[in-house]
Amino acid sequence: MSKDIIKLLIVDDDEDDFFLTSDYLKDIRSKKFDITWASSFSKGVEQLAQSKFDLCFFDFLLGAKTGLDLLKSALQNGVSCPIVLLTGKGDQQVDLEAMRLGAMDYLVKSELDSEKLERCIRYALERAEVLRRLRESETRLRGIFSQLKDAVLLKWPKGGSIFYFNDAALDLLGYEENEILQLSMRHLCALPTQHDEYVHTLEEKGILENFEVWLVRKSGERVLCSLHASKQNDSEGKLYYLLVIQNITARKKVERDRLLAEKSASTARLIRTLAHEVRNPLTNIHLSLDQLESEFTTEDQRLFGDIIRRNGKRINALISELLNSFKPQETILKQVSIQEILDITLNEAIDRINLKKITLIKEYGEDCFLQLDEPKIKIAFLNLIINAVEAMEENVGVLTIATHVAGQSCFVEVKDNGTGISPENLNRLFEPYFTSKNNGLGLGLASTFTILQSHKASVEVESELGQGTTFTVTFPLGEKLPEN
Repeated sequence: MSKDIIKLLIVDDDEDDFFLTSDYLKDIRSKKFDITWASSFSKGVEQLAQSKFDLCFFDFLLGAKTGLDLLKSALQNGVSCPIVLLTGKGDQQVDLEAMRLGAMDYLVKSELDSEKLERCIRYALERAEVLRRLRESETRLRGIFSQLKDAVLLKWPKGGSIFYFNDAALDLLGYEENEILQLSMRHLCALPTQHDEYVHTLEEKGILENFEVWLVRKSGERVLCSLHASKQNDSEGKLYYLLVIQNITARKKVERDRLLAEKSASTARLIRTLAHEVRNPLTNIHLSLDQLESEFTTEDQRLFGDIIRRNGKRINALISELLNSFKPQETILKQVSIQEILDITLNEAIDRINLKKITLIKEYGEDCFLQLDEPKIKIAFLNLIINAVEAMEENVGVLTIATHVAGQSCFVEVKDNGTGISPENLNRLFEPYFTSKNNGLGLGLASTFTILQSHKASVEVESELGQGTTFTVTFPLGEKLPEN
């Protein structure tokens, strides 16, 4: 550090020592000093409060007080310039304590000369400049981290706790500052398998990018996040993890809803085309059968004619059912209690629930009244409940129906502890004619999705094989749907 004139404060109650130190300073030709002398502890405190100095020398013995006391007082009052402690004789304990408190150096007066003093001043000022720049960098980085919309966490490896976080991390996870410092990623990961995979990949490769993980907020709400993680080392070579977390719940929801809507529209177009192509020859078959029936003379001929007509009608009914599942349906809306709708729907499914000896748990929060088409929304809930019941084993199944209100949304959860859904099937869950059941048509959830869309509601699915599945339906609050 180069400076034209260095403002220097010397706090020493021995005037002879002050003059001796001043003489050494005058012999340093490479620097010029503006020296202020404080002859006591109190005058030293006073000078530090009144003026700003580039460098300070504190004598260790200052009457009833010591240079260490003055050093503590200076640091408590925000003095940031380098401070050097002077003493009449060497004392390792004093030296260590001075360094611990933040002194730049510790000099023995009897060993002083101009050369040692010049070197001490040069090192102290250069080190102070480095520390100043480090503090500025730290302040800038903290400012950047605090402004980031992505959550940033620093944590110790192998299940270690979090030791740094930004404001976005508190907002994302919902914890207070003192609470988040007690947590590790194992506490935050909703699925243990995802936590184990994140740790394994990070340990093996040293970096993890775009890893999708379900995290649990303090409230218990799950959020889907994209995790970027890397191994880092601090200045002492100690390993820690840097985690950057993006909340992608809303983005994934929009992407999935758009994809499902596109698939639904595409499938609807295909079905309308196929229905037209199938019904044309089917009509011809029926017309031909009408002409032939008058010529049937034997019982076998009439039997085969009945089989043809019966199966033709069945094909036509299946086509009609398929077309209706994709046809925009008129909604007759009225304001109803969501909890009342759920109770009515559960009552319709209670025989299935009791036959399999399934435990039913209702965790209703604040009730809300929504503009709904009651018959249709009951069908949607009934499909979800029946799916949950069929996924669970007899005697050990637990069906949980929960509701809560958060922000501008009403949430309904249908949770089971059944077989779960594989990741590859999860993405196809609402596709028409997709089913994992031996006797299912695969129209139940497709119909549910269409009904919920008509109510401007969305549905999220979380599942783990062998653990169970949770369907979360989200209804918007405070928005009346147009009545048809």
